[in-house]
Amino acid sequence: MNTGENPAAEPTMTYVYAVGREGTPVQAALPGRPGLEGAPLRTVGAAGLIALVSSVPAATYGTEGMQARMEDLERLEALARDHHRVVEDGCAHATVLPMRLATVYLDDERVRQLLTDRRREFTALLEHLEGHVELGVKVYADPRAAAPPADSAPAPAADGPGRAYLRQRRAQRQHHQDAYRAAGAVAAEVPARVAGFVSDHVSHRPQQGELATGAGENIANEAYLVPVDQVPAFRAALAGIADGTPGVRVEITGPWAPYSFSTPPPVPAGGV
Repeated sequence: MNTGENPAAEPTMTYVYAVGREGTPVQAALPGRPGLEGAPLRTVGAAGLIALVSSVPAATYGTEGMQARMEDLERLEALARDHHRVVEDGCAHATVLPMRLATVYLDDERVRQLLTDRRREFTALLEHLEGHVELGVKVYADPRAAAPPADSAPAPAADGPGRAYLRQRRAQRQHHQDAYRAAGAVAAEVPARVAGFVSDHVSHRPQQGELATGAGENIANEAYLVPVDQVPAFRAALAGIADGTPGVRVEITGPWAPYSFSTPPPVPAGGV
């Protein structure tokens, strides 16, 4: 493990944020800036590649410490924010390959070995991502926004309370089905509209619970790899796609670092 120059210092491990090419502006621009725990960022190089890293306390980022962090939503969110901040800073200077959250190695030498062993894979991924950003497209179905007010249609004069309730429930079910059907149709239209402006596409699981934002249920959660100069055209292609469709909402997010198209090898919590 890294121990720094002071032999009495707390043992550390090496946290990896991203991988890039040697000789890019990242090498000069980011080292010294704060990373996790306020430790300065630095680079580790091998095989024509660099890893953007910082030293982190082994007690906190080892197997047990990382497991505890992953189970604490507040601490996990703080980790994710700092990780993403560093990756975004890297992307602002050059093409980098974002590593998965909580990628920790025992020491710098293990990181050099990673770069050497995965040189071809990382180089190919960096070439694929060059000049691109990630845009997200999320489609939501909100039956409540599609349904008319409960009293908008007068009940037949012969209806008693029981019949009126059943009629209202049938109408609610119908509006619910209509909203999801309409959202599905909008989601199916998205790929065709943006086909000429994207280089790659990944479908993610729809977000639920605390991950979902805004009204309605997320029924489509797509990521697109888009050339930087095609971002305006991509957005224009989807402009108004859900207009006039009650109960359907489309959200375009980004541009982001291309996490969805970066597939470096996973690292167990606690490092290797």
